[in-house]
Amino acid sequence: MSSRIAKDLSVGQMAERAGVAVSTLHFYEAEGLIQSWRTAANHRRYDRRELRRVAIIRTAQAVGVPLAEIKAMLDSLPDGRITADEWRKAADVWAAQLDEKIATLQSLRSQMGACIGCGCLSMEHCPLYNADDRMGARGAGPRRWVGSAEEVAEMDAGADDGTP
Repeated sequence: MSSRIAKDLSVGQMAERAGVAVSTLHFYEAEGLIQSWRTAANHRRYDRRELRRVAIIRTAQAVGVPLAEIKAMLDSLPDGRITADEWRKAADVWAAQLDEKIATLQSLRSQMGACIGCGCLSMEHCPLYNADDRMGARGAGPRRWVGSAEEVAEMDAGADDGTP
């Protein structure tokens, strides 16, 4: 057995260690997100460094980053050993997007809990009430949660004077 095989993982070991199904690894590989190599007996093997890539893929997917963007980020990395600085540089691409998602989630958490749990049934006092569809003038979708902080503040200020 070569020293490379002793250091690398079989497909089953990789799946178990990464916490995914073997079919998920095959899918990631078919999409060009991870790489394997084959032994002389045609057994699939993974370098242990692929575990980091699978962790990034799974975590990025969990927060809504599309696979195409994940692939683009991973493709920007050099082959072989990757330095901490190279990982940081690759991660910077998503910094603003992730900050925006965090802000949206925090807004959803704070406002949705108040709405669902309050039981007030009062449109006069509800902080989420959208009189005369003021927020529709700002664009489609849940504007209070997907709009910018400035947009939401303007909408909240407009709630008192009836302006959109």
